[in-house]
Amino acid sequence: MTRPKVYVARRIPEVGLKILSEAADVQLFSGELPPTRDELLSGVAGCSGILSLLSDRLDGEVFEAAGKQLRVVSNFAVGYNNIDVAEALRRGIAVGNTPDVLTDATADVAVGLLLAAARRFGEAARAVKERAWKTWEPMGWIGLDLRGKTLGIVGMGRIGEAVARRLHGGWGMRVLYTARSTKQSVEAELSARRCELDELLQHSDFVSLHVPLCAATTNLIGEPQFAHMKSTAVLVNTARGEIVDQSALEIALREGQIFAAGLDVCVPEPLLAESPLRKLDNCFILPHIGSATVVARNAMATRAAQNIVAGLRGDKLPFPVSA
Repeated sequence: MTRPKVYVARRIPEVGLKILSEAADVQLFSGELPPTRDELLSGVAGCSGILSLLSDRLDGEVFEAAGKQLRVVSNFAVGYNNIDVAEALRRGIAVGNTPDVLTDATADVAVGLLLAAARRFGEAARAVKERAWKTWEPMGWIGLDLRGKTLGIVGMGRIGEAVARRLHGGWGMRVLYTARSTKQSVEAELSARRCELDELLQHSDFVSLHVPLCAATTNLIGEPQFAHMKSTAVLVNTARGEIVDQSALEIALREGQIFAAGLDVCVPEPLLAESPLRKLDNCFILPHIGSATVVARNAMATRAAQNIVAGLRGDKLPFPVSA
């Protein structure tokens, strides 16, 4: 009996590849960069499963290129805005993702970004590397205190809650949050208060973004929102780059509308060489490492592979996505 073929768009941890190889012939794209559109279209031909990354746009053209035997696609990510889920389901193709495995890893990075941006770690470390550090300076690299400040969580989901718990418990921060519904346990345990976005921005010393990317959240934070924020505020984004209007962010940082920003996501990734954000001392940028721990990445690989195997068998996906 001919084994099904599965296209894997990038090298993932071996635990996931092992699961896949036991059920199918794996066609691994091993390039350092994501496959080009043409490489993706040719690579998926004849495949019954596709394991994709956020950088891979899966739409009707890709599904058509794969062929009618395509049964399942699974994203190596919690988000799935790169997949045309409605079109996939219309064609009878199951769609999966990897939820609930990177909460702690991403929350740790969000807190790290907040601390780095507030205390100007980027500038200070660069001064050391460039031998600009001459002596202890009474007025050098003065940053912001964290103790007792107000934290605004935009999107109180699992990651947002994990960030709030760390900063409330560790630094005694007051917590404001936005969410579609009241989070009673969070309010009870952290003395948090739900409010509208404008109010949150007006009163928060630190703002951390944790909403999924969709039409309603694209450019959610732009010029009008920066106008509401404190000049001493720090913005942290570990969600999706498109949630922040980067042109407005550059102006806000350059003109002192806010104190600093810490970004683990941006548009595009990597940032263009000429992006003004690269040059700003008060913008601390990481290369999208929110889930980059051994535990989180192995769990993502396992869940993505389990989705593919279930889909190939015609079983319900353990971690399905619905339209």
